[in-house]
Amino acid sequence: MRVTIVAAGRARGSPEDALVGEYAKRLTASPAGIGPLECREIEAKPKDKADAAARKRAEAEKLLAQVPDGAFLVALDPRGKTLSTEEFAAKLAAWRDDGNGDVAFAIGGADGLDATLIEKARFRLSLGAMTWPHLLARAMLAEQLWRAGSLLAGHPYHRA
Repeated sequence: MRVTIVAAGRARGSPEDALVGEYAKRLTASPAGIGPLECREIEAKPKDKADAAARKRAEAEKLLAQVPDGAFLVALDPRGKTLSTEEFAAKLAAWRDDGNGDVAFAIGGADGLDATLIEKARFRLSLGAMTWPHLLARAMLAEQLWRAGSLLAGHPYHRA
């Protein structure tokens, strides 16, 4: 199952971008059928930068345009479901086993995701109650995707 992260903002050359790249490289080799991983970035700049609603709408349109056709869409949303790593792995396996060839994870900009995108998502995922920088959220998601793939492939997993 191919995995795509569609995210608002630019990460090129950042340490977070390097982390996403490292986990994408690892996930490509996953024997669990989870991967490859691709990250697609968008940048939305409405004329009125003070209008958060317009910015969110523009970002949602651009994010949705980057989602592969027919992909199972997951919105990263603070009001979404918080999962353990094991639960996340089980969700990925279920989506894969249900015949989803693509899954896409949408990460919004500073104002979050527009309601139109959230409504189109088939699952809402939260990375927890804390607020994370959007670039770091990408890296955390990429790491959890790799870890889930490792779990599904039967590799040992250690909890602190």
